[in-house]
Amino acid sequence: QVQLVESGGGLVQAGGSLRVSCAASERTFSWLGVGWFRQAPGKEREFVAAINWKGDSTHYAASVKGRFTISRDNAKNTVYLQMNSLKPDDTAVYYCAADKTYFSDYVGDSPVSFDSWGQGTQVTVSS
Repeated sequence: QVQLVESGGGLVQAGGSLRVSCAASERTFSWLGVGWFRQAPGKEREFVAAINWKGDSTHYAASVKGRFTISRDNAKNTVYLQMNSLKPDDTAVYYCAADKTYFSDYVGDSPVSFDSWGQGTQVTVSS
């Protein structure tokens, strides 16, 4: 397991952009796929995006595809989620999570695939 710390959340107007980051201190973080999830009040945690350990495979939830981009910089041990054209429905606490398996070329979209979670960062989109 790794210790994950999210940052970069905040308040933004609809149509705006925000980038959230997920950082870890362990070198092994660069060997793990990473997913972003979000949870709005009263709703289940839902998958947003995932990236494999090499950074050459990504996939997204249909609700964010074309607006959000996941990327990683393994030299900085950091994964990013760039969020553009934000909508009020994107308001949630955003969590990053690290895959259970090293060097996996594909990262799942179910929370059970991940065993390290950050504390979350709040993203609020005003209308």
